Amino acid sequence: MQMIQGSLLILILVISFMVGFLFPTTPYMPTHTQGSAFDLNSNIPDFSTYKDVNKKKNDFFAFLLPKIKYANDNILKERRQVFALKSALPNLSSSDVSVLNKLKEKYEVSLTNHQEAINALLIRVDIIPAPLALAQAANESAWGTSRFAQQGNNLFGQWCYVKGCGIIPKQRQGEQRHEVAKFDGIQDSIASYMRNLNSQAAYEKLRTLRADARDDEDIITGLELAKGLWAYSIRREAYVHEIQAMIKQNGLQQYNRPVSNTH
Repeated sequence: MQMIQGSLLILILVISFMVGFLFPTTPYMPTHTQGSAFDLNSNIPDFSTYKDVNKKKNDFFAFLLPKIKYANDNILKERRQVFALKSALPNLSSSDVSVLNKLKEKYEVSLTNHQEAINALLIRVDIIPAPLALAQAANESAWGTSRFAQQGNNLFGQWCYVKGCGIIPKQRQGEQRHEVAKFDGIQDSIASYMRNLNSQAAYEKLRTLRADARDDEDIITGLELAKGLWAYSIRREAYVHEIQAMIKQNGLQQYNRPVSNTH
């Protein structure tokens, strides 16, 4: 009897192994990859009303993804303009110079030599990976529930310094005069955030990491570029680790976007 039971157990184990081998379990995939009711024109939901945490996260990412893609597509159009300018050197037309000057102003390049300015723009005019933008937006806006997100369309904690330019933070102290910038829409907030990372001296390391990835013909990833956010928060290295952890924990790596090294 014991021999029969032992043989039966072995048979069950073999069958279980074969079923698992031939029909493997489908790996977990975050539900925010499975389509959504959000598109480029969707207004920000009131995320504070969500009771289901997972649904709030999924809708937050689904709401932002088309807007982040749109912002990056616009940057890539500008990047192609820079490559066109580089191809036209040294004989830039007056219209070429006009395009160059507008890009220099937008991305805060002060170089007067055309070739040097174009080379500097190729470092600055480039995408911000969606995983990085998604994680920072979630972190800075408390998943879209902050006062600045709901009242000012500001998902990234961006400051401004002209009186009346934004919302006065309640914890502003002493001689501080900054406000949290107010935007007409979420798309403006995303564009401003990306321009900030692409132009400010504080994020030179981020841009260097991105340029190195392009030189190596590698994918530009949010995890790697997060290393260049040391100056984004007074928490410095802890902030970098937190953003990287959010990318990993929420399965955001899937939104890294392969791009051509020529644009």
